[in-house]
Amino acid sequence: MTTPEITIATPADRDAVVGCLVAAFVKDPVLRYLFPDDGTYPFYAATFFGHLFDKRVQRSSIWTIGGGASVAIWEPPAGQPAQPLVNAPAAGHRSPEEARYPADVLARVQGYEEAVHAALPTFPFWYLGVLGTHPDSAGRGWGRAVMRAGLDRAAADGLPAVLETSNPANVELYRRAGWEVLGSMTEPVPTWIMRQR
Repeated sequence: MTTPEITIATPADRDAVVGCLVAAFVKDPVLRYLFPDDGTYPFYAATFFGHLFDKRVQRSSIWTIGGGASVAIWEPPAGQPAQPLVNAPAAGHRSPEEARYPADVLARVQGYEEAVHAALPTFPFWYLGVLGTHPDSAGRGWGRAVMRAGLDRAAADGLPAVLETSNPANVELYRRAGWEVLGSMTEPVPTWIMRQR
């Protein structure tokens, strides 16, 4: 079977990307810490991934395959040019997406993001923020393929790549793909920071 073409996501891909990631992260430790209730998980997870998509789609750093069946959302190093987001909130204001969360959910989301960013390296790097494959497309190697597109971009910039994972099983999967553990944090969710040169 021929591997489908890897493409850079555009705003038209938003629904497919968000749907893929909501399905892919149903059992993810971080997503279930943030959104533990089964009844509200789909809505809050879609809000979460939609926000990440909207923040990064203008940077041409979201790679997809199979019509959005596998997705890698990368964040370029700080300082790289990007088109400003039309709906970017002013400092101190909640984004339209964040306004959809009740106070307890927003506190967990912000607390986790702050903890992760405090644990990330201070040197410039490409950040693999999200890598997910829809369960219906698992086992085809598509996740590794979309991850590779971002790694190639980081290599072209002469920079390392960094990610974080809270799934212990993923640590070994990433090691086999050439990543190494750079550090870890225990709160609010055990999480490993990994790097690939």
